[in-house]
Amino acid sequence: MTTSAIPANTPAGPGGTPLVSAGPGIAGQVPAAPEPTEPPALTDRLNAMDRLVQLGTGRIEPVLLDEAEVMLDRAGQRLRLSGEHTVITLAGGTGSGKSSLFNAICGLELSPTGVRRPMTSKAHACVWGLDGAGPLLDWLDVDKRHRYARASALDLERADSTLQGLVLLDLPDHDSIQALHRAEVDRFVTIADLLVWVVDPQKYADAALHRNYIVPFARHAGVTLIVLNQIDKLQPDEVADCVADLRRLLEAEGLVDPRIVTTSAISEEGVRGFRDVLVDTVAAHSARSERLTADVDKLAERFADQRGTTEPATTVDDARRAELIDALTDAAGAPAVAEAMESAYELRAADFVGWPVTALVTRLRSDPLRRMRLTELRDELRGAFTGPIGAQQGDVDTALQGVTDGVTGDLPESWARSVRGAARSHAPELPEALGISLKDALPTFNQVPRWWWLVKTWQYFLVLVSVLGVAWIGMLVAYGVFEVGDSPNDLVGEAGLIPYVAILVICTFGMGALTSSACRNMVALSSSRHGERMEQHMRERISQVADEKVLTPVAAELNVYARFRTDVESVLP
Repeated sequence: MTTSAIPANTPAGPGGTPLVSAGPGIAGQVPAAPEPTEPPALTDRLNAMDRLVQLGTGRIEPVLLDEAEVMLDRAGQRLRLSGEHTVITLAGGTGSGKSSLFNAICGLELSPTGVRRPMTSKAHACVWGLDGAGPLLDWLDVDKRHRYARASALDLERADSTLQGLVLLDLPDHDSIQALHRAEVDRFVTIADLLVWVVDPQKYADAALHRNYIVPFARHAGVTLIVLNQIDKLQPDEVADCVADLRRLLEAEGLVDPRIVTTSAISEEGVRGFRDVLVDTVAAHSARSERLTADVDKLAERFADQRGTTEPATTVDDARRAELIDALTDAAGAPAVAEAMESAYELRAADFVGWPVTALVTRLRSDPLRRMRLTELRDELRGAFTGPIGAQQGDVDTALQGVTDGVTGDLPESWARSVRGAARSHAPELPEALGISLKDALPTFNQVPRWWWLVKTWQYFLVLVSVLGVAWIGMLVAYGVFEVGDSPNDLVGEAGLIPYVAILVICTFGMGALTSSACRNMVALSSSRHGERMEQHMRERISQVADEKVLTPVAAELNVYARFRTDVESVLP
């Protein structure tokens, strides 16, 4: 069968025969062929990892999230491209003979070889099967000058189809002194479906290869093939010893059951075993899924390290909730406000149930409080009803300490830190919110019990009776005792009525004082209950603030962590 190198996606002539160009190059693209669907498990795991990235953003180490995002983007692009093609890279060090091996598999001298190293400066690609290869090679970013199609130039039907769907890449040397060469190798190593490392008997233990590629990709043993090339330089018994030593070295570095193939590019028989591996890999159409699965497995283990071993709580327990409310209540000064309200309640009650005559006498005589300029204390107590109330930031911060201790003990440090951060997410807003909650809980200044008004009406009625009685006594003295003129009638002219009217005045004064004393006792008893009710009311308002500003964010963060743990389980193999 005649073979030739034809640039991938070369336009076809009559009868479907590709047109051979004078030099390598690409002149168009063929629409991608239908690709096999990926197993649902892989798609589900990728979706779960995408959720892990979203849930972990701002919570776990950014390096892991960045690597996961890059992998998800790479996997999404690879799954959208041809699944009929298997991308296999030949990578190795200087003098390993990978380019010779590449040419031997292709059957043509496509990649330059020689004594001067390195010879391969750009990746060379040989494609078996053109349909859908163009977009894939574009994604691989293979230079169009280095793309070749392996087929029969005279009779396509007689072309070798055993490697149909293979995209074989010859990479630059990984140990090249050129940084661009090493970067090219690093890029293809992360996107190839099957990694083939070509080593030679002299340098198979090269530290750069094992440190930079074998150890970091030890989890990819299923999609890694080690090719011991140039065995023609060894004696038959030396080949077995060399393979055994190479296997020991790879297993010590974490590769489980490494696959090793021996080759010699100087003869067709020398690459038959390697070619058979390529044929089986291409025919299975599973290398793409296995590679992506290995990528997911590698990251899944690192995400698992961010997950605790015990089932987390989803809320703050009742005991710690009560401690938080107590601490915020003290920080807001609710007990002091309740005591002030008790005093203000009693002072306000005195204006309604006190004996007005006593209040008048008090105002007329010298007041020590007024002399000491402390009468403002009464206004301050009354101002407790409607004045501005707030908590100090330091007291609030102290109240927030320890609220999450009960739920973060079993969490990884990164998640414990995020839960504690959620508890303090509204810390700057809490003092004002507590002040508003207390202010809303307090009654308005004009709200007084109805019986106070009844008592006040009764007291002023007694004052009126007392005033009328004193006026009556004065008229009796004037008309009945001193006879200043003719009395209008006997009620104001009969002096004998004076004792009786005086008794009436004394009784009204006594009733007023007795009413005041009794009401004050009632006020003293009810003010304590009033303070307790108001403190409970303020506590209820504070508990609403605690739930909204502290406990709800903590519960939300714990639920995020619970979903994170569930998605980690979905990602793990």
